[in-house]
Amino acid sequence: MNQPLFTTANYKKHLAIALRAHEGQLTPHGLPYVYHVMSVATEVIAALPYEELTTEEADIAVACALLHDVMEDTEYDLYGEEIDSRIIEGVEALTKDDSLRRLQALPKYIQMVKIADRITNLDPPPPHWSDEKKDTYREEARTIHETLQSPTGYLNNVLEKRIKEYERY
Repeated sequence: MNQPLFTTANYKKHLAIALRAHEGQLTPHGLPYVYHVMSVATEVIAALPYEELTTEEADIAVACALLHDVMEDTEYDLYGEEIDSRIIEGVEALTKDDSLRRLQALPKYIQMVKIADRITNLDPPPPHWSDEKKDTYREEARTIHETLQSPTGYLNNVLEKRIKEYERY
């Protein structure tokens, strides 16, 4: 019998937390901030058929994608929620300044979230961003690409393509 790639109950649970945590926040394009975290989760989900993950590993990656900016960008208390400790550990690593070093010590399915986040961040930049800020984003993406890996490299290939496309901005 086939296993699901991820569970919808897990997705809904962590999306509800992200919606509460980011309530009222907007992206630089003026969209509700949850659009960004859902975009990151979508990149992770799109990669699942190509990655060699268990349903449990995929659920952790999707949850981390939905929650990855909560600690960094909100006052919301994730520790007050009933969340798997591996998800909390992943979100913490995705939050800290030394996250690349910390992420390298974690499973590749957590590293996928950072790669997916950068893929999403390489969408067309807001018109008010300076060339310097755009260059910084692209260079950070190159560092992430060189440092982290998704289990089969699928997301790394997507990131590499997005870095090249971003040069037009």
